[in-house]
Amino acid sequence: MAKKGNRVQVIMECTEHKESGRPGTSRYITTKNRKNTPDRLEMKKYNPILKRMTVHKEIK
Repeated sequence: MAKKGNRVQVIMECTEHKESGRPGTSRYITTKNRKNTPDRLEMKKYNPILKRMTVHKEIK
């Protein structure tokens, strides 16, 4: 049986990468506590294609 908890896996995608028009995507997988953060996550992460720190937002 699968354990049902508050911690779920989420995918973070770069917001600036789409606007740049360059091929590829910058995505990270992380976990969050559904109870403490019900809204979508937003974090600064490194984008290896743009070679700088950019804002990544939760998708799905």
